[in-house]
Amino acid sequence: MNCPIDGSQLEKHTIQSVEVEECPQCQGMWFEKGELRQAKDEAEPDLYWLDIDLWSDQDIFKLDWSERVCPDCGELMASISYGDTGVMVDYCFKGHGIWLDQGEFQKIIEALEEEALTMDSNEYLQASIGEAKDLLLGGKGFTSEWKDFYSVLRMLQYRVLADNPKLAERLIQFQKLTPFK
Repeated sequence: MNCPIDGSQLEKHTIQSVEVEECPQCQGMWFEKGELRQAKDEAEPDLYWLDIDLWSDQDIFKLDWSERVCPDCGELMASISYGDTGVMVDYCFKGHGIWLDQGEFQKIIEALEEEALTMDSNEYLQASIGEAKDLLLGGKGFTSEWKDFYSVLRMLQYRVLADNPKLAERLIQFQKLTPFK
C-alpha cells in the first residue's frame, strides 16, 4: 500500500499491540476497520466506553471529499470531522479504513481524555445508563460492553467523590472502622 499523501510505501508500525501501516516520510497512519478503536482502547483503557461515532451527531457532522485516495482500493476518500477533537480523518467509503495525519491519533486521545475529565456527575450517570443498556442489548460483545460499563461506573465514582469531598472523607473513615478488612 502507498501513502495517500506522498505515495511512499507504507510500513508496518505498532501502536500498543495494534499493527497499522505508517508512512516513513510523513508519519501518517492507515487504520484498517476496527483498528482505530482498538488502538484508542489500548492507549487509554479508561476511555473504553467513550467513543466518537463519526456518523452520529448531525449538528457537528462535517463531510467533504478528500483529495486523498484509499491506500487499499485507490478511490477518493471522504474527509470527516472527528467530533470536537479538531481532527479531520480521511475515511474510505468502502470501509477499508481511516487515514490519520501525523499527530492526529494523539490529538484524538487528548480530546477524549479532556471530555472525560470535564463531564459532571449527571453526564456520567447518563453514560452509565447508556452503557447498561448496551450491556443488556449486546452490540460489541459481552466482554467489551462489560469493560465499557465498568469503566464508566468507575469514572462516575471518581467524579462523585471529587465533587463531594465530605462524602469521600466519611467513606474513608467508615472503611477504617469496619471490621471487614
